[in-house]
Amino acid sequence: MREAIIFAYLDEPPFCWPGPDGRALGSDVELMTETLREIGIVSVEMRLTSFSELLPGLVDGRWTITTPLFVTPERKRSVDFSRPVWALSDGLLVRHGDEDRFCSYEALAQDGSARLVVVADQVQEQSGLAAGIPRNRVLRVATQEDAVQMVRDRGAEAYASVAMAHRGFLGHTPDASLAIVPVAAEAKDREPAKGAFAFARSQADLRTRFDQALDGLIGSDWHRAMMARYGFAASDFEVG
Repeated sequence: MREAIIFAYLDEPPFCWPGPDGRALGSDVELMTETLREIGIVSVEMRLTSFSELLPGLVDGRWTITTPLFVTPERKRSVDFSRPVWALSDGLLVRHGDEDRFCSYEALAQDGSARLVVVADQVQEQSGLAAGIPRNRVLRVATQEDAVQMVRDRGAEAYASVAMAHRGFLGHTPDASLAIVPVAAEAKDREPAKGAFAFARSQADLRTRFDQALDGLIGSDWHRAMMARYGFAASDFEVG
């Protein structure tokens, strides 16, 4: 019996986004497609969704696998993860001219009135709170586009995500009024965090086969060339 695979993804370049014809594009999409092909699965249904629905959709059976996201103990209580496929540092998206003023989570905390916007339930929310930003100055929205618009409209001073997501967004939607501030990876609590595909608990066999195929693909010539097309360095994805 042919396996019915449903892949849930986000509008978040360069990892994944819907193309003009509605077809899913991006580095995570290409890696998922090639990995499934390696284990004999060529038919995949793509479902565009919101970040808040990614894991609930796995739990209630709406899809089989999701685009990679950061692995946390809390998330591991409800779903399973593949081996890591990238490790990326945070970045702040700020208005041009604010790069020195808002150069870190701590700088935002110390400002006294600066607001940080995050996509709800992404790990950067906890990073901001841990750095001392009061909860009432951490604003939660549903999508990347919502967060960027808040910075544009001066509803927030910075938007926290991974720096690569900010670069991907500005690559697709250039905006000279915005700038990216990398969050120093050398700080103890700022080590690049690892991301992995998430699977429904009922898909243990598929996840095992998927991991075996990933082991042969990560760092291969094909994988290095594909990731380079999206702006990734080898150090971003050759992780254990």
